[in-house]
Amino acid sequence: MVEVTNERLAKAFIEVNVKLYKQDKNYIRPLDKDVEEVFDPEKNKAFRDGKLIRWILKNEDGNYIGRIAAFVMDKYRNKGDKVKVGCTGFFDCINNQPAANLLFDTARQWLQQQGCEAMDGPVNFGERDKWWGLVVEGFSPPLYGMNYNFPYYKDLFENYGFQVFFYQNCYSRKVQGRLEDRFYSGHEKLKKRGGFSARTVDKSNIEKYAKDFVKVYNSAWAGHEGNKEMTLEAAVKLFNKMKPVLDERIAWFAYYNDDPVAMYVNLPDLNQAFRQMNGKFGLLEKLRFLWFQRTGQFKRMVGVIFGVVPRFQGLGVDYFMIVEAAYVIQNKTNYEDTELQWIGDWNPKMNNVSRHLSFNISRRLATYRYMFDRTVPFERHPML
Repeated sequence: MVEVTNERLAKAFIEVNVKLYKQDKNYIRPLDKDVEEVFDPEKNKAFRDGKLIRWILKNEDGNYIGRIAAFVMDKYRNKGDKVKVGCTGFFDCINNQPAANLLFDTARQWLQQQGCEAMDGPVNFGERDKWWGLVVEGFSPPLYGMNYNFPYYKDLFENYGFQVFFYQNCYSRKVQGRLEDRFYSGHEKLKKRGGFSARTVDKSNIEKYAKDFVKVYNSAWAGHEGNKEMTLEAAVKLFNKMKPVLDERIAWFAYYNDDPVAMYVNLPDLNQAFRQMNGKFGLLEKLRFLWFQRTGQFKRMVGVIFGVVPRFQGLGVDYFMIVEAAYVIQNKTNYEDTELQWIGDWNPKMNNVSRHLSFNISRRLATYRYMFDRTVPFERHPML
C-alpha cells in the first residue's frame, strides 16, 4: 500500500481508474479536475471539518492494481446513527478478493485511529451529488459525477463483510411520445381553475429564479435527510455555477398567482460531451464542449431536483408543470431520454412520485456499511 503524498502519486491515483476500465465500452473517464478538486483543501469545503487520506495498491511487479480513500467528516450524519461513522470512497480494484481486503483493511484501520466505529462506502468526501454509491444494477454509461464500477465490485464489498445500508434509485423515461392521459386531465383541471402558470428559467435574470428555488426548496426539501435550509446567497452561487451549462428549455418552475409552488430543474448530461475528452478540460476541450452544446448534441437530460410545496401537493401541480414543459421539450429540443437520480430507498414518498410520473428504475446504487465490532447488530437506514 502506497500513501498518496505528492503530485506524481496523485496522478497515479487517477490513472488506476483509467487503466482498469480502458476496455469497458460503458466507461466514461471523469474529468481529472473534478477528481483533483475533491482532494484539494482550497477547493473542497469538506476539509473545514474533516480529514482525508488515500492510498494506491501495488502488486509484486510494481504495477498499481487498486486504490481507496478514507475520510472523516464531523457533519456526516445519517438518521438513526448510534455510532461514529467514517467513510471510504474512490475504491477501485482488480477482481481479487485478497487485494480488495487489503484496501478495506487499510481504510478501516485508519478510521479506527480516528475514533470511528463503522465505515460507509463508497461515498464522496463532500456533497452527495457526486461519487456516491456502488452500481449494482444498470451498468450503462454513467451520468456526470456518478460512480461507475464493474459488477464484481459488489462481491468484493459483500465478501469483506459490508452490508447494504441503503440503495439509491435512478429513474428514467423517454422524452418523446404522448404522456399518459392523467397528465393532460390534471393539466386541464388546473388550467380551468386559474391562477397557475409554468415557465422556464431565464438566465438573464438568474437571481430571480435562485430566489424562487429557495422558496420551493426550503418548503419541500429542508428537513429531509441531510437537507438544511438553503440561503439565497447559496442558491445564487448554485445557479451561477449551473449557468454556463443550463439549458433554459429544461428548467421549469410552476407558479400560483406568481408565487413559486413547484420546480423541475434539469441539466444536460454533461458526460455525453466529456466522454470524448479523455479527462481533460483545457481550451480545446472547452471549444469542443461549446460546439457540442450549441449544435444540440445532448440527447439525455438529468433531473437535478423536483419538488412541490407541501400545501400544493396532491392538486396536480406536477402534472400541470410537466405538460407545460413537454410542449417545449418534445417540440423544441433534441433530448431523447431523461433520468432522475439519487432517490434513497428510505424515501418512499419520492420513489412513489417518480413511479407516479411514469419513470422506471434504470439503475440502482448501493451505499454499504461495515460495523467494526462484528457483534454489534447491523441496522439499515431508517425509513422516512
